[in-house]
Amino acid sequence: MKILVTGGAGFIGSNFIIYMLGKYPDYQIVNLDKLTYAGNLENLKSVENNPNYKFIKGDICDREIVKIAMTDCDSVVHFAAESHVDRSISEPEAFIKTNVLGTLILLEVAKELGIKRFHHISTDEVFGTLPLQNLKDKFNENTPYSPRSPYSASKAGSDHLVRAFIETYNFPATISNCTNNYGPLQFPEKIIPLFITNALQDKNLPIYGTGTAIRDYLYVTDHCKAIDLILHKGKIGETYCLGGDAEKNGIEIADTILEILDKNKNLKTFVGDRKGHDMRYAMDFSKITRDLGWQPTVNFEEGINKTIAWYKENENWWKK
Repeated sequence: MKILVTGGAGFIGSNFIIYMLGKYPDYQIVNLDKLTYAGNLENLKSVENNPNYKFIKGDICDREIVKIAMTDCDSVVHFAAESHVDRSISEPEAFIKTNVLGTLILLEVAKELGIKRFHHISTDEVFGTLPLQNLKDKFNENTPYSPRSPYSASKAGSDHLVRAFIETYNFPATISNCTNNYGPLQFPEKIIPLFITNALQDKNLPIYGTGTAIRDYLYVTDHCKAIDLILHKGKIGETYCLGGDAEKNGIEIADTILEILDKNKNLKTFVGDRKGHDMRYAMDFSKITRDLGWQPTVNFEEGINKTIAWYKENENWWKK
């Protein structure tokens, strides 16, 4: 199989490429990445000399480069996206362009070239927010979309485009919506790597609002395994929700990291809340467990210890 991975120099994309080349040594992977601030070819040093791996620098909004990258591929796994909520609030146009227009161009080229499988990576944020009062409520594949930030609205738009291609053109696509990923190679703007790298430098850990907003955390390798399964065994036209079964609020994340690193709890600092802050995300992933046999294997305690160890050992990577 020859797979085009978009955004493969980013956090989840690079972990996926390393995972797939390790598991399927005869597979070929083409990585198309624009190399924005969050894309880093150092993430892929372990595979850069693999003859089955090829990197192409380019923007998914550039139809010609997309066509060059996708030619002769069997499948597409689409990670490329602007993904930081705070930046989407101050710079929404970039998110609409990359996440909506870029996805449309990929879909059109894939349709033209007769791609056999297109897998689109999305987020739980398209579903909006859950109340803190009832922790039994969770998102699932039938939850209505209710995006509340420019980022989540742009991802919702891209999801709807993929579904429109499935329905209109009988296009061979699948979608997955996952909760917050964490693990090695994550750019230190997201909460876990930010808190780890700040704690390692005895800097404050900035917690939004009262610190009670809850997210569900999925270790990145478990996410890669789920995508692998969907790509090979998922039913065309289906959406699969992915979660880590590890709901934590900002205070709990900070306390856990400070305790593991034996740092002063006074490093926690509370800052003004994010505009339109969603208070809780949680995912019911029973469909993919039932249909494909997937469930997370790395619990939060194991995952956060692995992640902290990686950032301690790779100071040169994140200090840049």
